[in-house]
Amino acid sequence: MRNLIAFFRRFRVFLFFVVLQIFALSTYFSFLQFPRSQYLTTASSINGSILEMRNDVTKHFNLSKNNDALQRENILLRERLPQSFHRLQYGLVKIDDTLYRQQYEYIPATVINSTVTKRNNYFTLNIGSKQGIKRNMGVFSEKGIVGIIHNTSENYSVVKSVLTEDINLDVMIEPIGMVGLLKWDGRDPRIGSITGISNDLKIKLWSKVVTRGGSGYFPRGLTVGHVRKLNAVEGKPLWDVAIRYSEDFRTIQRVYVIKNLMQEEQQAIEALIPADKEDE
Repeated sequence: MRNLIAFFRRFRVFLFFVVLQIFALSTYFSFLQFPRSQYLTTASSINGSILEMRNDVTKHFNLSKNNDALQRENILLRERLPQSFHRLQYGLVKIDDTLYRQQYEYIPATVINSTVTKRNNYFTLNIGSKQGIKRNMGVFSEKGIVGIIHNTSENYSVVKSVLTEDINLDVMIEPIGMVGLLKWDGRDPRIGSITGISNDLKIKLWSKVVTRGGSGYFPRGLTVGHVRKLNAVEGKPLWDVAIRYSEDFRTIQRVYVIKNLMQEEQQAIEALIPADKEDE
């Protein structure tokens, strides 16, 4: 007790000054509007910054969950597009009419491993046969096509990327509908090419390139890229059409695997086509 009394005696002037200072500041902010508003604004700004930081942290931890929800929503929307249905009869009909039959379903996946610097590049997905994935299913992202399922295990699958030597996907240059095969020369992962286009056809730069849908891997009309440059093939009446891929394969993360519900039927009927004598 004596020590406490001695402390107050020793610092009585300083303590009296602190009390007066608190009283003065309290009166100042309570009765003067401008300083009070400045104080409240500063406090609100600090609180807002703290809340914003907390929200950023929360968003980061919820990012994967939100992306999964967006993928599921995109699948529902895409499955309602006309490209996902096969017309059974002709006529003006609604999408849910019996004249249409759904042809394509979509399964979301995440890329967990990938390469872009090799001559033949592959992606590993976090889904496999357990989720219904099979060899030769098409794979695409929100920006464009990615490749074709090459192998599967129970919980994983490997995608043969369009950045491979013999991908040979049938694509189409819009709006005229010129058809060729998609190739990659092994150099720039952003640039592909189309072969088989006659050089008597006029092609505008930056024309859109889409899937033709003939192979059964992809629906018709999925984005591939845009025409970047035309090169004449020496000794042949053909264009070598350089395209810029719409997808940047160096940063790809979320994709969709395409399940063609009618692919086996198409392959079965095409297997009955007689072989040319040159092929025998």
